[in-house]
Amino acid sequence: QVQLVESGGGLVQAGGSLRLSCAASGRAFSSYAMGWFRQAPGKEREFVAAINWSGKSTDYADSVKGRFTISSDNAKNTVYLQMNSLKSEDTAVYYCAADKLARRSTRTYMYDSWGQGTQVTVSS
Repeated sequence: QVQLVESGGGLVQAGGSLRLSCAASGRAFSSYAMGWFRQAPGKEREFVAAINWSGKSTDYADSVKGRFTISSDNAKNTVYLQMNSLKSEDTAVYYCAADKLARRSTRTYMYDSWGQGTQVTVSS
């Protein structure tokens, strides 16, 4: 089973940037898709971005297109989420997830493994 650990969350002012990391271990990942989701208090967990572990294909939620970039570093077994032009509505706990079938799905139930999440707070 794939183990995932997120890091890089914190407090940032609106308009600022933050980079989240998701370190993966436990299995080979070349055939996996990796996703980022976020969940604000009282809200459902929502899709943010997804990538094939190879980094060749990506998908983004409309709310983050042009501001967030998902990428992968195979040598480090790590997936990143670069977040620019942050807004207060980006405040949430961010989770990374792995899908062994590489579907880059926007649905949480399509993913097999999840990290514990990292808090991102954007102040206005």
